[in-house]
Order: sequence, then C-alpha cells, then structure tokens
Amino acid sequence: MTGQLEDIRVDNPLEAAPMGDPTAAEVAEHTKSMVGFKYTVDDYYEVGRQDIRRHARAVQDSHPAFWDEAEAAKLGHDTLFAHPTFVSVLGLIAQRRLFDDVITGYDMWQIMQTDQRLIMHQPMRLGDRLVCDVSLESFRQSMGADLLVSKNIIWNQHEEPVMTTFTSVAARPSVDVDPGLVAKLNEVMMQVDVDPAVGKTVHGPFSRYDEPDPVVEPKAYGAIDFDTLEVGQELPQVTKTLTLGNLVNYAGVSGDPNPIHFSPEVAEAVGLESVVAHGMQTMGLGASVIGSFVGDPAAIHEYNVRFTSPVYVPAVGAAQVDFGGKVKSLDPQTRRGVIALVAKQSGRKIFGRAQALVQFN
Repeated sequence: MTGQLEDIRVDNPLEAAPMGDPTAAEVAEHTKSMVGFKYTVDDYYEVGRQDIRRHARAVQDSHPAFWDEAEAAKLGHDTLFAHPTFVSVLGLIAQRRLFDDVITGYDMWQIMQTDQRLIMHQPMRLGDRLVCDVSLESFRQSMGADLLVSKNIIWNQHEEPVMTTFTSVAARPSVDVDPGLVAKLNEVMMQVDVDPAVGKTVHGPFSRYDEPDPVVEPKAYGAIDFDTLEVGQELPQVTKTLTLGNLVNYAGVSGDPNPIHFSPEVAEAVGLESVVAHGMQTMGLGASVIGSFVGDPAAIHEYNVRFTSPVYVPAVGAAQVDFGGKVKSLDPQTRRGVIALVAKQSGRKIFGRAQALVQFN
C-alpha cells in the first residue's frame, strides 16, 4: 500500500499564525512574514504501479512506458516511470499542508493556480519513495488578490533530486467568504469520520535547505533523433474530450477536494458558468501530446504553463480541448529544443504560455 500522506505534519508547525478571526490585512501580513519558511513533509510518498497507471489514464495518456515494463525497457528505462505531471498527486498534498499549517487564512477552494513550472531532474520511477521540501518563495498583492509562489523540491530514497516545482497562485482570505456559500460547500465536500494518524517516516529539517537548488542534467532516454526536426515544425493537432466524469476521476486521482471541479451548484455559487477542469489536468493533457511527439516523455526536462482561462465542462455533455504546437527552437550543440504548446477551447486560449524543454537523441 502506497503512502497517501493524509495526516502530514510539519516540523515547528505554526510559529506565528494569526489568532482568532484575522482580518484580510492580518492574513496578508502573516503570509508575507512566512516568505522563506521551509519544511519537509514528514511522510514519504511511495510510487506504486497502479498509481502511475491511474494518473496516466486520468490525463488520457496511453504511452506504453507508463503501462508496460517491457515497453519502458525499449526506451532505456529499468522500470515503469510516471507521467511528467504525476507530481500533482503528491504536490497537492504538500500544498494543502502549506495552507493548513504555515500560511493560514485561505481556503483551498479560493486558491487559483496561475502558473506552474516543472523542472525534471530524473523520472519518478516505480518504487520511488519521494520526500518533499516545501518553501514559500514570494508574496505580493495585486488587484485585490494575494499572489504567492511556493517551491517544492522532491527527492528520492537515495537523496537524489527528482523534480523542482514552482507554483504560482492567486488567493483570497477566508474572511471574504459568504456564509451562505460556506453552507453550500459543506453539503458537497467529502466527509471523514476520523482522520487516521500516519507515522512519521521523514525526520527534518535538513542541511540541504541552505544549499543551491539542484541543477538539471537532461537525458534523451528514448526520444526521437534531433536531426529529424526543424524549427517551425508543427505538432499533430490533437483534440481531448472532457466530461464531468473525467473531472471527478481526476479529482480522486490527484486528491483535489475543490468542489468547483465536480459540483455544478458550487461552481454557479462562486460565479462560474459551469464546473471547470483542474489546471494540472489540462497541463497533463498537454504533456501527453508533447510526450507522444517526443517519443519518450522522460526526455522532457522542463515544462511550464501559464493558465489564462479555465476549461468549462457542462454537467451533461462534453468539452473539447484542441492542442497543437510547434518546435520553437533547436540547439545543435546540446541537441535540445523548445516546444511551444497551444491549447484552446472553442477557439479560446486556455494557456497564455506553455512550453517544454526537451533533450533529443
């Protein structure tokens, strides 16, 4: 059984949380004071065979390296490895704890992801026991929202870096919540009688907190030949279909409890025209398109997306997201390239910027 990190604690849990019912200004001031705060999630996440497959299915990726060890071996891998956006499964758990215990005063359902940057040091492999260092990198305010950037550095059981992520979000303090909306939320949020206690398996803090971020050393693995590519070359057009069932499934796989992704009533109450797809879900769909073109998703050593518009999904029916892109640049010395991705729903762009950095053979 893989570790699900349901009862994560932090070392030195809240040094200076606002007491009682803080004002929006007090929430912001406390959050600002926590910039630079670092902790390590105190239970590891063990990557299971079915975890890899469930996530790949949730982002509609049938690449054989996620499903069949023999196919992964053909690309030079010693076992199954996870999709480039698999980090959403454990990253969200760490982010939730960040907002529960460190920068309090925000509700998860009021937090909107605006940018995501994934830097891959090596694939997440079957059997990896992953440990996550979390820090709040920056805080500022703009147009009535609090804008935060958090960083996760993920390590395996060999103390090797696996991935560095930067997540940018816009959040509004809980003090702004309409009581009527809270009642509606309570009617759809998952209820648990008792939260089980999970043993502490990781003992931080660590001296690596003061070290520079890990460097990237890209590998091509089973990627296509650099010499077959040219700048401006277009990726095949791919259309992905999303229904409410897809969103519910992804919410379960990723552990995201935000009801705007599965409850039409809550989505309407917060002013959305319908439920919306998860940002990391649409990012995952995009990575699936890029990975298919590249030949080996493990050759993607960086993937970043700016989210500009959500994907609206009807309660009954389906939404289509059209993906395309092109080879933006190529470096013959390193045999690396940049792929620019475009994603649209009904002609409306859902990504403001999306690109992947790839090491080719």
